[in-house]
Amino acid sequence: MRSIAFEPSRAPFFGCFPVSGKRSAARALSGKGRSEMKSMYTVCVRDHVMLAHSLNGEVFGPAQKLHGATYVVDVEFRRPDLDKDGIVVDIGLASQALRSALANLNYRNLDDEPAFKSRNTTTEFLAHVIFERLHESIQSGELGPGARQLTSMRVTLHESHIAWAAYECEIEP
Repeated sequence: MRSIAFEPSRAPFFGCFPVSGKRSAARALSGKGRSEMKSMYTVCVRDHVMLAHSLNGEVFGPAQKLHGATYVVDVEFRRPDLDKDGIVVDIGLASQALRSALANLNYRNLDDEPAFKSRNTTTEFLAHVIFERLHESIQSGELGPGARQLTSMRVTLHESHIAWAAYECEIEP
């Protein structure tokens, strides 16, 4: 019996490898060949946060008044290669870091927090705040040594099942 070696760079996952000699839909639309596309592994962790705030400006309508918000928070950690253990990041440590990043937002009125004085704490703004907190956790080693090889991260705050906002950025390994 012949043994077949698994080659991750040739794996037929997520349209990254042409099946039956055809170009994937993603490559056909982008016009890029396999060697031009960046492959990325992703691990996502989820938590939630409940807070109160008000927003300044006519554009916010009734949200100008103090109101509560419950966000489902997703964080995607990305890197092009798996670490020596075959993972992107330790999911347990990533979950703990997210919980920690949300801790001083949870059950708080953000209008009363000095750090947010005279800031509109929009969903987009809060996604960036959480991103920066998690980035600090990565840099300090809280997500383990393998997390230093992460190349990008995306934080998404879901306001409801039909509306969400995100902040995404490459991070220095």
